[in-house]
Amino acid sequence: MSTVEVVILAPVMIMFILVLVAFGQLVDGRGAVDGAARDAARAGSIQKELPTAMAEGRKAAEAGLTDVCVGGVDVRKTSAGFKPGGLFTVEVSCQIRGLSMLGLDIPTELTGRSTSPLDPYRRAA
Repeated sequence: MSTVEVVILAPVMIMFILVLVAFGQLVDGRGAVDGAARDAARAGSIQKELPTAMAEGRKAAEAGLTDVCVGGVDVRKTSAGFKPGGLFTVEVSCQIRGLSMLGLDIPTELTGRSTSPLDPYRRAA
């Protein structure tokens, strides 16, 4: 009788453990995407010009998500303007592994958003 129980319960327990690992990756991915958005906003907010700010923000986000994202990292500026004293807001999104490790083809795209103030006393040249 116990052999039958093991044969029936073992696959169920293994599947349960794999689901826990997959959801753990989702939680870890959420933290990584939020951290990358914070880093991108900060890296961009200390720059003098918008193109440089976007390039530095993209580099910061990609550096923080190298082991988490499956595809590329998308960084978008969502704030208006780029004047000293204003705000620099970015949205970072990417597709993470998540449930694909179980063979489930469910796209899992996470998005993080962060804002950093533009220094009103930064040098102009």
